[in-house]
Amino acid sequence: MSPFLRPGPVTVTDNLAVLHLKRDLQVPVVLRSCDEGNEGYSEGKVTNTRFGSFPHSTLIGVPWGSQVRASAVDTGSRGRKSNKPSPAINQGQKRKRDTKPLGILGANSYKNEEQSALKAAVTASTGFAHLLPPTPETWTTSLPHRTQVVYTPDYSYILQRLRVRPGSVIIEAGAGSGSFTHAAARAVYNGYSDVATQTSDQASQTKSSKRIGKVWSFEFHEQRVEKLKEEIRDHGLDDVVEITHRDVCADGFSVIKDGVQIVQAEAIFLDLPAPWIALKHLTRSRRLISAGPPKHESSHAMKPGIEKALDLGPSNPVTSNRELSDISASFSNPPGPDFVPVPSTQEVSSPLSSLSPIRICTFSPCIEQVQNTIRALRSLSYTSIETVEISAKRIEVRRERVGLIEEGQRGVNASPASVDEAITRLREIETRTRAFHNGEESMAGADSTVNDADEPTQAVEPASDPKLRTSKQHRLAAMEAFQASRKLYKEGRLVHRPEPELKTHTSYLTFAILPREWTAEDEATAQAKWGAVGEGDEDAGRRGMSRRKEKKARKAAEGGRKGWYGDLDTEAAGPSAGIEGHEK
Repeated sequence: MSPFLRPGPVTVTDNLAVLHLKRDLQVPVVLRSCDEGNEGYSEGKVTNTRFGSFPHSTLIGVPWGSQVRASAVDTGSRGRKSNKPSPAINQGQKRKRDTKPLGILGANSYKNEEQSALKAAVTASTGFAHLLPPTPETWTTSLPHRTQVVYTPDYSYILQRLRVRPGSVIIEAGAGSGSFTHAAARAVYNGYSDVATQTSDQASQTKSSKRIGKVWSFEFHEQRVEKLKEEIRDHGLDDVVEITHRDVCADGFSVIKDGVQIVQAEAIFLDLPAPWIALKHLTRSRRLISAGPPKHESSHAMKPGIEKALDLGPSNPVTSNRELSDISASFSNPPGPDFVPVPSTQEVSSPLSSLSPIRICTFSPCIEQVQNTIRALRSLSYTSIETVEISAKRIEVRRERVGLIEEGQRGVNASPASVDEAITRLREIETRTRAFHNGEESMAGADSTVNDADEPTQAVEPASDPKLRTSKQHRLAAMEAFQASRKLYKEGRLVHRPEPELKTHTSYLTFAILPREWTAEDEATAQAKWGAVGEGDEDAGRRGMSRRKEKKARKAAEGGRKGWYGDLDTEAAGPSAGIEGHEK
C-alpha cells in the first residue's frame, strides 16, 4: 500500500516519511531499521540536518504529526564504527583474507547482530522536527529537482479544470521530476484492481461496477524516466502510474497491447516545449503507427507520392479505406531500383475516450508558445479555449506581542507598548544613572577625607531602593520565571502579512475541450429514445424559451391576448367587437 494514498496511523519501516524542519525546508527520508550503507553510527541509520541528528530508531513507530527531538549523535570520526563486512561482499567487492563470505543467512545474522548492538539514542538539548506523512504537496517541496516542477497552486487548479476524479484516465506528457505525476495519481486513485485474485465472473462484475483510475505518463529523457520509475515503484504507485519512454511529438500517445489500444484518456496535460506538435496525435481519427522493423533491407529511394500518403497529420488524414489500400498496393509490387523499405505499420484507434468530451491543458512559460498552441487547437476542432495565469501569494497569520515584558524572547517586539511603559523605563534608567553617579561622588569625597585627615569615613551606598539596584540580568531572570504562568497563545494581536518575496509568473495554462464525437448512429439512437421534433409537435417552437416567453406564446396560440378593454381578438369576436367594447 502506497504511503501517499493510505499512510496509516504510525510510521512504518521501509516507507517514506517527511521531516518538516521549517516552512520552506522539508527532507524526505526512507525509514530503515538498520544501517544498510554501513555509515558507522552507533545509533544505526541517522539523518543529519541543520537542526540536529535524527536516528531512525526514534522515527519508526511514531504517530504522524509528532514532534521528534533531535539526538546527541557524534558525527565525527570518533562516532564511526570500524567498517564491518557488509552483505555486499558476495557482489564482487574485495574482502579481507580472514573474512568469510556472507550468504543469505550471514547477511541476516549481520543485520540482527547490528540491531542488537545499536546504541540507545540520547535526546539532545536543542533541535526538533515534525514527522509528516508523504503527500503530493510535501513531496513537491522536498523532491530532488531534475527539471522545473509544477507547484501546488498550479496542479491543484489544473486537476480541477480537467475534472479529474477517482476512476479517471489522464495522459501526462513531460513527467520531469514527477510533481504532477504524484498529484494526478492521488486524484485518479479509486482502489486497486484485484483481478488476479478473482474468478472471471467476479472480475467482470468488478470491472463493470468500478472504474480503476490510471495515469499514462510519457517522458523523452531516458535517465529521468529510469529515475522516475524507481521513485514510483518505491512509493507504491506503480499500479496507478504507467511511465513510458517516448517522444510523443513524433510517436504519439498510443499504447498497444495484443493489437488493442488500451489508452482511453478523458483528460490530457502537456508540459512540453512545443505542445502544438503533439496535438496532431490527440484527435479522434484513426492513425497509422510503426508496428515493427522494416520488411526489406535494401536501401533505395521511396516511390514518389508514397511519402506524402504516409503523412497522417491533421493536414493530410487518411479518410477512407481506399487510400489505405492504395498505399498497401504500392508496397505489394516487387521492389524496383527506386524502392526504399518502409517499416510495417498498423492502424490504431485514438487514445482518447469516445464516450466523453476531452479536456486538455498545456503548460507553457512563453506567450509565443501559447499562440502556436491556440492556433493548433482551433484547427483540430477544440472549443472553449482559454488561457490563464496563476499568481500565488502566501499570507502569514501570527500573533504579534509587543512590550517591555517580552524582553529576552525570540520572535517578538520588545519595544515599549505604550507611552506609560516608555516613561517608566526612562525614569528607571535616569534614577539608576543618578544613583550611580552619586555613589561615585561619595566615594571620591571619602577618599579625599581620608587623605587629608587620615581618618577613615564610611562610604555611602549608591541606592537603598532594590528597584534601583536591579540589573538587566535580574530583570530577565524575573521575566523568565513569570513566563510559566502566561498563556502566550492567547496574548498579542492577531496580524497577517504577505510573504516578502512574491513568486509571480511560472507558466501560462491553456485549457480547451474536444467535444464528444456525434455520429449518425448516435443521432438515430437519440431520436429513437427521445423522439424527433416534427411539424405536429406543438411545443417544438417553444423549446428553449424562458417561462415568461413560453406563457406569452401559449396565450397567443389560444386565441389572442387580453388587453385593457378586454378581449382584443377581433377575429374571434367579430369586426365590431373592439368598437362596441370601446363605446361602452
